[in-house]
Amino acid sequence: MKWSEIIKKYPEANFLQSPAYAKMNELLGDKVIEEDFGGRGRALMIVRDAKRGRYLEIPCGPLIDWKDKKLAREVFEKIRKIAEKEKCVFVRVRPQLLASAENLKILESLGLKKSPMHLAAEHTVIIDLSKSEEELLAEMRRQTRYDVRRAEKLGIKVEKSNSEEIFREFRNEQAKTARRQNFIPPSLKVLLAEREAFGDDIVIYTAETSEGEKIAYGLVIKTGKEGDYYEAASTELNRKLPGAHALLWQAMKDLKADGFKRFNLWGIAPAGQPNHRYAGVTTFKTGFGGEIVEYVPAHDLIISKIKYLKNWVVETTRKKKRHL
Repeated sequence: MKWSEIIKKYPEANFLQSPAYAKMNELLGDKVIEEDFGGRGRALMIVRDAKRGRYLEIPCGPLIDWKDKKLAREVFEKIRKIAEKEKCVFVRVRPQLLASAENLKILESLGLKKSPMHLAAEHTVIIDLSKSEEELLAEMRRQTRYDVRRAEKLGIKVEKSNSEEIFREFRNEQAKTARRQNFIPPSLKVLLAEREAFGDDIVIYTAETSEGEKIAYGLVIKTGKEGDYYEAASTELNRKLPGAHALLWQAMKDLKADGFKRFNLWGIAPAGQPNHRYAGVTTFKTGFGGEIVEYVPAHDLIISKIKYLKNWVVETTRKKKRHL
């Protein structure tokens, strides 16, 4: 099934199930398996070789009709066989299913257990780009709208590029941001693989002062009907200037003009978790309006119970240390 046909049948599909994401992982040396379940579904799977145990990863998939219980069972029987053939300890999935008791019950009925770690953003903000610019502005938090307009008055400029030079610059600034905010950024190797795989569908926005001083960076990936604000970075200037506000507003306008229907801001903290890794950016992202969406958490299909236990201990400890 072609990607253009897949996104028509599964409009919830995002770049993590796309051919470009498959290519990116192949460039990084990972084995990619693409399975079409008799025209009734699809899954892009990546074999991950981790020290804690080899596993099969299915981010934001598989893409199937989850209400068809018979189909779901058949699909996961096939997935289990693939994992066994690849000598995987477990399979990790995070389907594009909204968090609900009913959907969690579906996953449980398939023998899946809640994972100790996340896989793709489970909590996010999605902005409806079918609305007019006036409506989008009106739905922003008052302070956010004020900062967007203040950025215009200050003459903050927003540019976009996907040159190798800007990717290298972005990596340098994100490394500095990561040290300040205590997170692990993607390597330059990963970023350059994304650039090569996604081509014109990946771009880095930069916000700068009228004098040319950089304030903020944002990496946006475009697939199907969705744009994703996937990575970000900022300089010390962003503490006092609304560069990130100008950047995100420009990205929204560009995506809307290009016919995209939604903008996924990709990752906020769950409600009631002030120490979560994303707590700092949650207020910023939710200020742009949109709908707060919660997907089911990542789940694991255990292939080898004894080896999986070791993985569970390692990941549970890591999650606590990283405030995830």
